[in-house]
Amino acid sequence: MSHGRFDSTTTPHPGSADPTLSDGAPLSVSLTDTDLWLIDTLLGPIRAWTSPRCYGFENIPADGSVLLVGNHNLLGVVDAPLLMGEILRRRGRLIRGLAENVLIDVPGVRHILHHFGAVRGTRPNCSTLLQRGEAAIVFPGGGREAVRRKNEKYVLKWEGRTGFARMAIAAGAPIVPVASIGVDDAFDIVVDGDHPVLRPLRWTVEALGLSRELTPPLVRGVGPTVIPRPERFYFSAGAPIDPAPWLDADDMDTAAVELRDVVRKALEEEMNFLFAERERDAGRTLTGRARRWLTR
Repeated sequence: MSHGRFDSTTTPHPGSADPTLSDGAPLSVSLTDTDLWLIDTLLGPIRAWTSPRCYGFENIPADGSVLLVGNHNLLGVVDAPLLMGEILRRRGRLIRGLAENVLIDVPGVRHILHHFGAVRGTRPNCSTLLQRGEAAIVFPGGGREAVRRKNEKYVLKWEGRTGFARMAIAAGAPIVPVASIGVDDAFDIVVDGDHPVLRPLRWTVEALGLSRELTPPLVRGVGPTVIPRPERFYFSAGAPIDPAPWLDADDMDTAAVELRDVVRKALEEEMNFLFAERERDAGRTLTGRARRWLTR
């Protein structure tokens, strides 16, 4: 990772007014050497445990507005931070995350997220970032895709989700599909959020003002623990998709659906590429990686 003060891109989109972000989030973010060291320190154990492989990151523009669109893995708290950290390390670009409301509503957590570039996940916030030439990432499946059920391994839950396509069209920002796999192989779902045994947890979720659909599953990794199995993680960024062909559409609803479907197809192709890479990777597991190290 490079040293010195790291500033996010802040070149405003032509014609943009004086924008603001909600909750007092900073428009631009500057990361110091200490911040970069802290990111590396926090992600280091995960990186060492999963030995991630990354493909196509050259498709992520070095500057200018871009909207990364990804798939959530199980729970969504492992893959997303590691993906953004790998882009920062390998591409030198800070990706502005769109955080869940429940996280931003906690004062201390909100301050930390803002410091490292995340904002509340709203359309106005995302649009503002794109207008300023920033790189933002969205997971259209949201929390429901992350708190998947037993029969939903690597399933995209994009029903009715067109907001990201509308924002990209309005901002003229290219969309880069970014696929992630690994977490769903590192955990097993013991019981999912619909199981009767998790009824008290569903009540807690609803008490927090959330939909019961967002009740997280009970998972296990290594043995009966929640430590993820040391499966390798794989990330792939596809070719940028230009939203310009949809800019002058007479029916923006139809245009957003069409662009969403194009992005979904591209993301599924990246996921299929990663599935193929995983199947032929002798170092997919920790045992396989150790065997290769010992035979060098």
